[in-house]
Amino acid sequence: MERHSLEPERVPPPGERRYLFLGARRVVLFTLAGTLHAIDDSCPHQGASLFGGKLSGKVLRCPAHGLRFELDGGGQQDGGLCLTRYRIDQSGDEVAIWA
Repeated sequence: MERHSLEPERVPPPGERRYLFLGARRVVLFTLAGTLHAIDDSCPHQGASLFGGKLSGKVLRCPAHGLRFELDGGGQQDGGLCLTRYRIDQSGDEVAIWA
């Protein structure tokens, strides 16, 4: 894993998401209820992009097959698959993602 510092304009405002290329990785960054969540854009089921998935609270629904994942822990609701989540370091306005 490599540390990637983000410019402030790349951090999404509350309730929104951003699609980021960090090295060779495609990452979706969410700001939800004051917390940042960084996940791999690829669904663990069959690799579909998660960027356009529907959010209900902190649950993301894969647009391809409807699988639902908890952003807090990364686990699938009613299943055994897990999202790839990335560590976030945040200090004031400075944000870095380990991806």
